[in-house]
Order: sequence, then structure tokens, then C-alpha cells
Amino acid sequence: MLVDDAVYLGTSDSPQYLPLSFANRHGLVTGATGTGKTVTLQILAEGFSRAGVPVFCADIKGDVAGLSQAGEPQDFLAERAATIGFDDYQYTDFPVIFWDLFGRQGHPIRTTVSEMGPLLLSRMLDLNATQEGILNATFKLADDEGLLLLDFKDLRSLLAHVAERRTELSARYGNISTASVGAIQRALLVLEQQGGEQFFGEPALSISDLMRTDSRGRGYISVLAADELMLAPRLYAIFLLWLLSELFEELPEVGNPDKPKLVFFFDEANLLFDEAPDALRNKIEQVVKLVRSKGVGVYFVTQNPADIPEPVLAQLGNRIQHALRAYTPREQKAVRIAAQSFRPNPAFDTAEVITQLGTGEALVSVLEGKGVPSVVGRTLIRPPSSRMGPIGTAERDAVTAQSPVDGIYDRVLDRESAYEILAVRADKALRDKALAEREEEIRKLEAEYEKRRKAQEPKRSTRQTPAEAALNTFVRTVARRAGDSLVRGILGSLTKSR
Repeated sequence: MLVDDAVYLGTSDSPQYLPLSFANRHGLVTGATGTGKTVTLQILAEGFSRAGVPVFCADIKGDVAGLSQAGEPQDFLAERAATIGFDDYQYTDFPVIFWDLFGRQGHPIRTTVSEMGPLLLSRMLDLNATQEGILNATFKLADDEGLLLLDFKDLRSLLAHVAERRTELSARYGNISTASVGAIQRALLVLEQQGGEQFFGEPALSISDLMRTDSRGRGYISVLAADELMLAPRLYAIFLLWLLSELFEELPEVGNPDKPKLVFFFDEANLLFDEAPDALRNKIEQVVKLVRSKGVGVYFVTQNPADIPEPVLAQLGNRIQHALRAYTPREQKAVRIAAQSFRPNPAFDTAEVITQLGTGEALVSVLEGKGVPSVVGRTLIRPPSSRMGPIGTAERDAVTAQSPVDGIYDRVLDRESAYEILAVRADKALRDKALAEREEEIRKLEAEYEKRRKAQEPKRSTRQTPAEAALNTFVRTVARRAGDSLVRGILGSLTKSR
């Protein structure tokens, strides 16, 4: 059942495969809670890893971590394998790198404030248009004055600096008010309390560390611990979007490769689009559309296809639909929309089957041939080879200790950046001010001293006493005689003595 050029998904009337050559055309995994989406994500990750394709996925409930451990024999797994004819089914582990924004369940994963950029940071902070404009001006000032924005303290100090220079900077970048700057600073405080501060800093994540293969040629599966991160859903969504944008910016064009360079799973994808402004939606659509040419396949995982905007949904060629509930008119409409996204199968009514699917069963349609979607098939999803469910702390620590990135990201770097430069400037300004004030005080004291000295000197009469007059006459007489002698001595016989 396993083949080299495709990922085996399960069996309907015949085995269902996702061709690797079309795997970078993106995909969608949908279904209600408890219908088997996580297991589908797991078997997709296994298939890509086995084919030498690195994978990145978020682990929201802790279950995906089981990819790092060999599966445990269970009757229902063996029964499913036998039912679908999965004759070469076996239990095995896969190479995994654990990541965690908070550094508790895996290697810390960071970026810098500059790399995040004002658009995504504004979305993360939930800023309005005016505040976003000031944040853009702050980033522009950092660029103009060579100030590195690496972590939260850099951004906070620069915002304070912008507020102090608001009159000057308003003429250059547009109106800057202290109220708006204060609102941004308060939003930063909220994000910091959610743990967002730990996401910004160095060493920043190198994309190449997400694209590793092991000694057996299997792709590493990067698993992001997201159970705690999901308590801050906006941070979770923007982090994954930033990561996707970095892949788009850094990877070279590869056209249509035989297999993807990386497959990226975006679980709880609805969080990305909830209340997203048009500018952000447009950016997501652009990235999803263009990142395919970089060899990256993006797979959105969510409960309902309606969670994904139509322009993005239209780019998702490979689709796996688990069961949906259809009790309310809104849910019934969602089922009809989901059914219409598949190429019909004359053997059954797609809309009706969506509500009847059992756990671990799905409607599958993938791109094949010249990129045409296959006829939808009612498919029993294959059982995973790795463990289903979470792993223990000791098992996680053992995997992390053997990680190929062990020691690279675990210690924070804090090089000179905006915070340190502005602190030096502020210190110099204080010292210069203190020196100027001291010099001014000295000048005042000298002026006061001179004024008092003159006031204390006794006034002298201009009339000479008899003694002074006699002394002055004697001095003048001696000076005159000395002058006569000098003339004689110099002129010789030309001048006679008196």
C-alpha cells in the first residue's frame, strides 16, 4: 500500500493516495470535533516524513507529540488495517523536533520585532488605524536612525522616545499623539502578560532548521507545543502567519518540484481569519498563492470550510472532509457548501454522506493527472504507525536531548540594539544637561563674587598728599636724567652734555 511517490491516506473503493507532485498545491482538512481530524493530520505528517519531506505542525491538544513514539498494538488499529487491506502496516516512530514559544515543552522559538514587522504586530496588538500608523512611523524612525528592534524593551524604549520627540516627528511622519502612543504601550503590556514577550528576541529562528532530514532520509516533523499558546489565540494565529511569511520571503523559487520542500499544517485556521482586516486577509491570500512556487504546501485544519475565505479556499486543491453536524439551518448551509466543493461521485449524495461519516472516515478528493481534482471518495482513513495520544515528560525530554538543534536556541542573546543605544543617548543628554547647569551656576557665582568684591573696595581720592607729590617729582627728575645719560651714551660726541 505504501508507495514512494505518494502519501497513502486510506481506502474507499480503491486505495486513496495524495501524489507528492501535487502536495504543494495546498489542502484542507475539515470536520466537527471528535471526527478524526487530528489522526488525519498525523498520518499525513507520517507520509510526508517517510517521503523525505519536512513537516511543521502545531500540537494544540498534545496528541501530535505521539509522532515521536512508535505506536502501541491495539485491536481496533489492526482491525482497521485489515479492513482497508493495509498489509504492510507496522508501528514505528518518526524524527521529531519539539518547539515551544515559552521554552517549556521544547526549544524556544523566537523572532525579532523588526522581522515581525508593523502589519503583523499591529494585528497581534489589535491596534486601530491611527495606532497602526504611529507604529509604522516608529519602525520607519528605527530604519532612518539605525536602531535595531529586537525585543520588547527595544520597542517600548523607542515608543517612549517617539513620544518625547512627537512635535519634531509629527512634521516628518504625520501626527503623533501621546494618547495613541500610550495605547500602543498598554497593548504591549497585555501581550507581555500573555507571554508574548518571550517570542521576541535572539537567536531568531532559522528557517533551515525546519527543513531537516535525518540519517535515514526521513523529513523531521517540527511539532509546536500550542496547548498553552492557545490561551492567547491571536498570538498563535499571527505567529503561524509570520512563519508562513518567512518561508515565502526566504525560500528560493523551485517551480513544480517532484515533492514539497516543506509541508505546513495550520490547525485551528479559523483563528487566523476571525475579524482580520482586509489588509491582512489580502496578505494571507497573497502568501498562500505564491508560496506554492517555493515548494511549500499549506494545509489548513479547521471545523468547517466556511471558516476559510473564498479566495483562499479556491487555492486548496487537496481536500479531506470529516463528518459535519447539520442540526441548524446555518449548519445545513455549511454542509451544502462543503459538498459543492467536491467533484461529485455518482455513487452517492455528497451532502448526505457528510452528515453520516463515522469517526476516522472522510470524503477525500486530491489533485491528480494534470492537476484535476479526483472524484470524491468515501474513505476509511488508514491507522497511524506512531502513537495515538500524548507522551510523557521523560519521553519528551529524551527526544529534545537528541534534537539536531539542541543548544542553538536555548540561551537568549541580548546584543546592543535600540534599548541600549537610546539609554546611552539619554544618559549622555542628562550628563550634558547637568554639566551645562553646573557651568551656568559657576558663571552666576563668579559674577556675584565680582559684584561683591567691587562693592567692598574703599574709594580713593584723586588729590595727592605732599609726600606723594614730592615722590612723583623725584621720580620724574631721575627719569629725565637717566634719559639724558642714555642719549649721550648712544650718540657719543654728536650730543653735548648740558
